Amino acid sequence: MAISTLELNRPANPTLQKLSNPKKRTTMSVFCLFSIFLLALCISLFTLYHIQSLHARTISSPPWSFMHEWERVTNCTQEHMAEKLRQSVIFLPLTDLRYAGKALQGHTWFMSSMYDTHEEGEVQYQQFPSESSKHRVLCLKGKETHDGSWNSYALAWPEALPFNATLMKGLTFVSYNHYNYDNIWHGLSATVPFVAWHIRNGCESPSRWILYHWGELRFKMAPWLRTLTEATFGGAPFIESFEGVSDNQPVCFEKAVVMRHNEGGMSRDRRIETFDLMRCKARMYCNVSLEGRIPEASKQGLPVIGMTLLMRTGPRSFTNESAVIGIFEKECAKIDGCRLMVAYSNNLTFCDQVKLMSLTDILVSPHGAQLTNMFLMDKNSSVMEFFPKGWLKLAGVGQYVFHWMASWSGMRHRGAWRDPNGDECPYAVDDRRCMSIYKSGKIGFDETYFSEWARNVLNEVKATKLEEAANKTIASTASCACG
Repeated sequence: MAISTLELNRPANPTLQKLSNPKKRTTMSVFCLFSIFLLALCISLFTLYHIQSLHARTISSPPWSFMHEWERVTNCTQEHMAEKLRQSVIFLPLTDLRYAGKALQGHTWFMSSMYDTHEEGEVQYQQFPSESSKHRVLCLKGKETHDGSWNSYALAWPEALPFNATLMKGLTFVSYNHYNYDNIWHGLSATVPFVAWHIRNGCESPSRWILYHWGELRFKMAPWLRTLTEATFGGAPFIESFEGVSDNQPVCFEKAVVMRHNEGGMSRDRRIETFDLMRCKARMYCNVSLEGRIPEASKQGLPVIGMTLLMRTGPRSFTNESAVIGIFEKECAKIDGCRLMVAYSNNLTFCDQVKLMSLTDILVSPHGAQLTNMFLMDKNSSVMEFFPKGWLKLAGVGQYVFHWMASWSGMRHRGAWRDPNGDECPYAVDDRRCMSIYKSGKIGFDETYFSEWARNVLNEVKATKLEEAANKTIASTASCACG
């Protein structure tokens, strides 16, 4: 059988072929060793590089650099969130015109989206920041004095105040008054709830006041009210005017208390407590001493009775003042220890009025704001009130405010006399248009009625004073609540 040349040249065993080629085997071994060397060299260089890099970072950065890096990332996230919250602040009109027809009802009209905090018998208020505001602060914007719907409010987190906002430190009192701050009765009604809050909150006093009337800014109080506020809180009230703040620049407050219902909701005991503080503070402020009231009468063991005719000029004044003064002077003279004082409210300073009222046990006066002074008398003092013609039918509940105030401040309202005579109205007697005629009417007199009325009140006051004489303690101005 013939064998091909290819078959004769092929080794029978491949292993024998490799072994039979020692030169080729040596070359491959060298190549493998060189590859291993290169790999080891690369690993060594890589390791040395990272060791050097780690050493450099250790020198330039402390071991806690990771925490710093984490804080940087966290701060970046917080700033982003704060920016989102800042952009989400929405300002709403201070006066909600949807409720313009029922401004005194519920929580409507002023800051209508907010609800008050109200515990039974306590003043109704809003406080920022608080749990109810989710710890947000109050921000205001606008300086409008004629249209409150152009002024606005919003709530914002302290860490995310609106863009370009100014933060005012300290406590801010924000007062809403549906009437005004020039009339001492209406002004006092708006101030009383702040005094009640002051008593209940560690006697904390405000850094500033912001006054609103229908959401419109006001920048002053009646001088009488301003001085009473100064005496009560221990410093002249700073009324914020937002000087230097642009119309569209938000102003936020570190702490704010808002009142918009006057003394509504307060119990009689809470009102009496509040008026007690204001009376005491006013007497201290004016350095009023109650000692020595008619010394000659006191030495005889007689009760001292001060009867004051607090007169008005102009609207609701007496048509015949001398006759009225004569009637009360005659009846006062019949009571040992009685002293009659006649004064006009328009020419007395605040402290003049405080001193006069501290000597007054029976206040005789026409209906009017001057009767607000009654709370400055000792508690259980008496008030006699006079009205022009037409008020009973047409004046509404407002004619009873001083009857209510007597009760709220611990006084005794001894009734009212209503003049049956006066200017005639061209309309029907119950026509509301007649009130414009009757409102500022003059007040006449009835000698018989006035004499009997004065005699009865004087005798009752004398009997009460005699009964209390044994343990009567002169009101002290040595210390007051919130002293």
